[in-house]
Amino acid sequence: MSRFLFVVPPWARHVTPTVPVGVELATRGHCVAWSGHPEVVRDLLPTGAAFLPIQSAVPRLQSQGRRGPAVVRALWEDVHLPLAQDMVPGVAAAVDTFRPDVVVADQQALAGAAVAIERRLPWVTTMASVAEVGDPVASLPLVARWIRGLLGDLLVDVGVPAGVAADVDPRFSPYLVVAFMAEALAPARGCPRGVVFVGPSLGDRPDDRHHSSVAASELGDKPLVLLDPGPLPTLATVRLLALASQALARIGAQTALLTAESPRANLLDRASAVVTHGGQATVDEALAHGVPLVLAPLGGEQPIVASQVVSAGAGVRVKLGHLRVDDLQAAIEAAMFDPTLRAGAARVRDAGVRAGGHRVAAERMEALSAATLTHPRTPVPRSVPA
Repeated sequence: MSRFLFVVPPWARHVTPTVPVGVELATRGHCVAWSGHPEVVRDLLPTGAAFLPIQSAVPRLQSQGRRGPAVVRALWEDVHLPLAQDMVPGVAAAVDTFRPDVVVADQQALAGAAVAIERRLPWVTTMASVAEVGDPVASLPLVARWIRGLLGDLLVDVGVPAGVAADVDPRFSPYLVVAFMAEALAPARGCPRGVVFVGPSLGDRPDDRHHSSVAASELGDKPLVLLDPGPLPTLATVRLLALASQALARIGAQTALLTAESPRANLLDRASAVVTHGGQATVDEALAHGVPLVLAPLGGEQPIVASQVVSAGAGVRVKLGHLRVDDLQAAIEAAMFDPTLRAGAARVRDAGVRAGGHRVAAERMEALSAATLTHPRTPVPRSVPA
């Protein structure tokens, strides 16, 4: 039996993919715990799951009015680095308490990797978004060098020797990197060596299927298009929903909002298309059901996710700024009826199924633990993305 500690950031979409993996590891007889911000993470975990809380503030990105490299700078200065620094004491305490054999750290929970490196523990990087797999600043060498400098300083501050800190990138574990997406969505360039694409980690979700039977009886025979309003209402969200409602009225399709409380699996089984801003969680679930997407990205990782969906032939991208009802109607009709897009969505779905999801992720983590327990406290190997 091995002990696995999942270190996650305070964002639900980074926590939920780890849950089926942790459950699978526990089913295999291993001891599993999570560490993160209690106000976000605790309610996302299975009943009775071991949880070690981290008491730190949740940072907010202050990026209004910024573009290009300025947004990247703000993301690191306002979010990634403060979050890592604030989480280090809590993660260190969790490691001391739980004494894991392997630390499983989300790529945006850099404190997990930093503490693991300092303690000479093997660690796994998990990625919840296609935006994290590639290198978004590859074409900006000065920005990339600045980020590596920040990461090196973080590791040294935690207690990692300077020589080790210069050779390892806490965003990409040299032991194992698990990406919770189909490889069909990965960027053609910039992927680090050895990434294991396991497909969406959605679990079996029996409760969702059970409660969705009532919603199924309420659906008519018309084609169903799902609208994803996102977790927080904004003016852009309201505008997209208003335009989509007008377009769908013309098409004659029935609609439903895809919310956290809705019976998502059953609705996606019936859906002909999904209209969304491009959040990774919604994209993963739609494509796991082979449903094409209409994507109107706003910012953050959404444009990258949308580009990868379009490159995979599984969706249509629209620009919300000057979007007209006619344009959105055409995009929705393409997603609903274009056989090429439906085939593309089906390819991504099938690739995700073949990749194995949470079970393969658990198998790879289990194999890593077995190998490192044979040679405990191994030095950190050099980590340089391809």
